[in-house]
Amino acid sequence: MQPYFFPYIGYFQLINAVEKFVFYDDVAYIKQGWINRNKILLNGKDHLFTLKLNGSSSFKLINEIELYKQNKNVLKTIIQAYSKAPLFKEVFPLIRDVFAETNESLSISKIAEISIKKTSQYLNIDTVFESSSEVYSFTKNLKKEDRLIAICKANDAKVYINSIGGSTLYDKNIFSTKGIKLLFIKNTFPGYKQFNNSFISGLSIIDVLMFNSKEEISNMLNQYELI
Repeated sequence: MQPYFFPYIGYFQLINAVEKFVFYDDVAYIKQGWINRNKILLNGKDHLFTLKLNGSSSFKLINEIELYKQNKNVLKTIIQAYSKAPLFKEVFPLIRDVFAETNESLSISKIAEISIKKTSQYLNIDTVFESSSEVYSFTKNLKKEDRLIAICKANDAKVYINSIGGSTLYDKNIFSTKGIKLLFIKNTFPGYKQFNNSFISGLSIIDVLMFNSKEEISNMLNQYELI
């Protein structure tokens, strides 16, 4: 999966479902996608925040695009949105530490990976993380299923799990002929109390962390179906 900055809980359901998670960081960056932005709850409504990038382009790979600057205004907005949330004091140090690592020499892929790894550590998820550019560069010239199958073969993996969106891209029969079972994760997004407003789903994991204990989130992480 491409690395995303503090992605939604469905991303972490996928991480929790596997033994090893590979960040697909050496593929084309998609402008107006979700790699460097997400939504949080601000004044009872969903609010889009965006990390500024230096020279973002669909002709560059994700790991080739650097941050523009520290994006301190985004952190200030998060504080404004959640300073009165029940778990703010417990969760904010995690978010602050991630933003402390942002600088102009860091790629968007790396800061996204940092946000995911630190959140997974906080939630006691013990999945192993690797990056395609660092470990599987020998597969870089392969396309679509061929590259994913090569990565699976390198790990002697018999099962590969992709997001539900991959069901329109990848053929189970092609994986099966290579001895690999392809599954797709169908996520469930349980509701929870967000201050006193009506529940808004699909926000960044930041929102989930601010309103739910580790134990509650652990239960959420297992609410999915493999198809």
